[in-house]
Amino acid sequence: MSPTPLMQQYQEIKSRHQDAILFFRMGEFYEMFYGDAETASRTLGLTLTARNNGGAADVPLAGVPVKAAADYVRRLVEHGFRVAICEQMEDPKVAKGIVRREVIETVTPGAAIADDLLDGSRSNYVCALAEGGARREEGGEARIGVAAADISTGELRLAVVRTSELEPLFARLSPREIVVVANSSLLPPPSSLVTERESWEFDPQLAADDIARHFGVLTLDGLGIGTDDGPAVGAAGALLRYLKELQPGGVSLARPIVDRADGILPIDEMTRRNLELVESLRGTAGQSTAGTLIDVLDRTVTPMGCRLLRQYLLAPLATKASIDARLDAVECFTRAPMAREALRSALDGVRDLERLATKAGLGRSTPRELAALGASLTRLPAVRAALSDAAATKNGGVILQTLLSGWDDCEDIASEIRRVLVQDAPIAVGDDPTIATGVDAELDELRSLRDGGRDSIARIQADERGRTGIQSLKVGFNKVFGYYIEVTRSNLHLVPPDYQRRQTITNGERFVTPALKEYEERVLTATERIEQRERELFDSLRARVGKQVARLHAMARATAGTDVLAALAEVAMREGYTRPRMTGGFELRITAGRHPVVERMMPRDKFVPNDLRLTEDARVIVLTGPNMAGKSTILRQVGLIALMAHVGSFVPASDAEIGVMDRIFTRVGASDNLARGQSTFMVEMAETSAILHTATARSLILLDEIGRGTSTYDGVSIAWAVTEHLHDVTGCKTIFATHYHELTQLADELSAVRNFNVAVREIGDRILFVHRLEPGGADRSYGIEVGRLAGLPDAVLKRARHLLRLLESEQLARGMSEPVATDAAHQLGLFAASPDPIVEKLAGVDVNSLTPIQALALLDELARDAQARKMSS
Repeated sequence: MSPTPLMQQYQEIKSRHQDAILFFRMGEFYEMFYGDAETASRTLGLTLTARNNGGAADVPLAGVPVKAAADYVRRLVEHGFRVAICEQMEDPKVAKGIVRREVIETVTPGAAIADDLLDGSRSNYVCALAEGGARREEGGEARIGVAAADISTGELRLAVVRTSELEPLFARLSPREIVVVANSSLLPPPSSLVTERESWEFDPQLAADDIARHFGVLTLDGLGIGTDDGPAVGAAGALLRYLKELQPGGVSLARPIVDRADGILPIDEMTRRNLELVESLRGTAGQSTAGTLIDVLDRTVTPMGCRLLRQYLLAPLATKASIDARLDAVECFTRAPMAREALRSALDGVRDLERLATKAGLGRSTPRELAALGASLTRLPAVRAALSDAAATKNGGVILQTLLSGWDDCEDIASEIRRVLVQDAPIAVGDDPTIATGVDAELDELRSLRDGGRDSIARIQADERGRTGIQSLKVGFNKVFGYYIEVTRSNLHLVPPDYQRRQTITNGERFVTPALKEYEERVLTATERIEQRERELFDSLRARVGKQVARLHAMARATAGTDVLAALAEVAMREGYTRPRMTGGFELRITAGRHPVVERMMPRDKFVPNDLRLTEDARVIVLTGPNMAGKSTILRQVGLIALMAHVGSFVPASDAEIGVMDRIFTRVGASDNLARGQSTFMVEMAETSAILHTATARSLILLDEIGRGTSTYDGVSIAWAVTEHLHDVTGCKTIFATHYHELTQLADELSAVRNFNVAVREIGDRILFVHRLEPGGADRSYGIEVGRLAGLPDAVLKRARHLLRLLESEQLARGMSEPVATDAAHQLGLFAASPDPIVEKLAGVDVNSLTPIQALALLDELARDAQARKMSS
C-alpha cells in the first residue's frame, strides 16, 4: 500500500537532500526517519522508535525537541554530517491538508552560522578548488584556483596558486570543508569534509556571470579580479552555487579579497607546526593555544581582532613596503600610550561585529543579537577619536590615516536600533517585551489594554459586589477556564440569573458572565496581537539593518585592524620588544634575541639572550651542542623573530636587521604519519625534500637533526649532502642543528659555513647548561649526563660511561662485553683516513669487460680476502 501523505512529503523533500540528515519539523519536534533516524540514534544516543505509515510497513523514527535542536545539530556536524533543517512554512491551524514544509538551511562543518558551531577566535572556511592548467614559467606546475568563504563573517577570498603552494594555503586557511570537481586528483587536508560537484559548475565564464550578478557589477574588473584569475573565478562560481543551495534564503558575502602570491610569505604546515604559531604541539583540549606565539601576542579585545591576528601570523607580508607600513602603524601606538589605552577601553564593549552583521543580513538575528550590534556600534565614535590621536603622532602611519579616511561610525544604524528595541532585549520575540514604548502607537494601545487588566479586574469586581451584595466575591483567572467570578457556598443564594456556572470548588462555585467573557476575549486577543505586532516591527528593523551589511562589514574589518595594531603595540611595550629594520639585502642580524614564548614562561632575568648574524659569506651555521643545551630553542627563536618581523610586529631583541625573505622553513623534532604508511624517518625525508625543492636564495631554513632516523653512516651522509646543496645550489640562510660532530668539518670544506655551539660548563662530573651561543663546534654531546638528569639508574649510567670510554679509544665491545682492538682503517666510514683494500680493488674493475668466468674468479678472490681479514682480526 502507498505511504501516508505526510511520508510522501518527507520522501519528496529527502530526495533533494540525500547527503544530509533531514530534521523534519513536526510541531514542537524535529523528526528523522529511515536511515537518518538510525544514524542519529547511534550518534546522538536517541531512542529509536517507529511511526505508523498507513498500510505500509512502519518506518524507523527518532526525534529531538525544537528548543534543544541546536545542541543536536552541533554534535552531528562535529561528527562530519550535514544537517538539513526542514521547517513548517505555514500555521498548522490554518493549513489546508498537509502543512507546507521547506528546507531553509543545510548546516555543514564549513557552512555554519550558529554561535555554538563556531570558534570566535578563528575563521570557519569552506573552500572550492579548480584546476587551471600549467604554465611554462611556473615550471610546468598546475595552477589551482582557490575560493574561500566564511559565511559567518561574510568573508570571501580568491587566490591562484601553484600545486606546491596549495599546502601552505591550506595551512593558513584550515578549511573545514572542501568543494572539488568529482573524481578530482587534488588531495584536500585530511581533517576537511569533501564535497564533490559537477565539472560544469567550475566553468570560469559561467562563474564570472554569476559573480557579477551576485555583487551587482557589470564586469569583474571592478572587483579587482583580472584575466589571470580565471581558475579562482571558476572556483568562486562553484562555491557560490553550493552556498546558495545550503542557504536558500541567500548568503551575505562582502566583496572578494584577491590574495596575490607576491604579497604573502607562505607558511607551510610543517613550519606552522614546528614554530607553534597558533597551536601547541603539547596542547590539550581547550588549551591548544597555550605555549604558542598567538598566546603571547594576542592582546586583542574583540573577536574579529583575534581572528585577524591569526590571519596575520599565518600569512606574513612579503614586501618591504607593506611590512614597513604596518610597523609604522604599530609604532604610532607605542608612541601614544594614552591613545592606545583609550582605544582598548573603547573596544572593550565591542562584540563580534562581523558575525552580528552577517546574521542581520541573513535575517537570522535574535533581538538580543541585534541589540548587541547596536551597543557595539555606539562605541565606534570613541574608537575613532582614540585612533585619530594615535595617527597624530610623529610620522603617523599610512595605515592609520587610511583607516581614518574610510571610517564610518554607523551612527544612524546604532540610533535606530536603540530607538526601536528595549534596553534588555530578549533572546526571542514573545519571551519578554522586545519593542520599546513609544515606537508604535498600535502596539502601545494593545499594551495598555493588556496591562490595564489589573485595574479593569478590580473595577469589574467592585461592580459585581455592588450589584449582587456579595462582599466576598472575587474575580480571578487561570489558564484552563480563563476569567471567572468566585462565590462562596454561603452566598450562592445571592447569585444573579445571568451568572453561568463553570466549576465547583471546595468552598463554593465559579461563574462567568457575558460581560466578563467579552472582556477576556479583548485581553487575550490583545496579547496575541502584541506578539504579532512586535514580530512585525522587529522583522522590519532587522531588514533595514540587514540592508546596511556592506557598511557594517567594512567597519568590522576596520575595527579588527585597529584592534590588532594596538594589541601588537601593547605587547611590544609590555615585553620590551624593539622595531626590526627591514632591508632588501641578504643579511639577518639579531642582537640579544629572545624566544617570545619561552621567556614568557620563566622569569625575565633567567632567559639567556643570544646574538646571531647570517651574511652572504657566512650564510650557513652548523650548530652543535648537547641535548637540553637549547639548540632547538635557538632555532625556533630565530624563526619566530624573522616571522614576527614579516608580520609587522616588533620583535624580542635589543636590535634586529632583517632582509625580507620569501619563505621560512623549519624541520624540527620527530613525527610520523602512520595513517599514510610513513615512518618518522620517511616524514623527515619528505619534509627535507620539500625544503630543498622549494627554497631560494631569499629563504631562511632551520633544520634540526636531519638524518637521525637511520643508521649513523646513512644519516651523516644525508646531512652532509643536504648542507652542501643548501650552500652550493640554494645559497640561502641556513642554521643546521646537529649531533653529528663530523659536520663541523664542513667549515673547512665550504667557504660560507660557520661552526657554532650552545655552550655548557663542566663542574666535576656534572654539567651546567648556560644556553649561550658561541663560535666553534662542540666536542662532546653529554648524552649520558642528560640521561642522569632524566633519572636513569646509576648502574646503567656507570655501564654507559665505561662503554663510551671504550668507543672513544677506538675499542669496540664484542657482544658488549669483551673489548678487542680494532684497526680504524678496517672500519668502513665516510671520513676514514685510508680506503678499504677491497673497495679499492672493486673500484679498479671494469665490469662491462669481464667475462662470466672472470667475474666468478674475481668474486672468489674477494671472498677469500674477506675471510682472511676476518681471521686475522
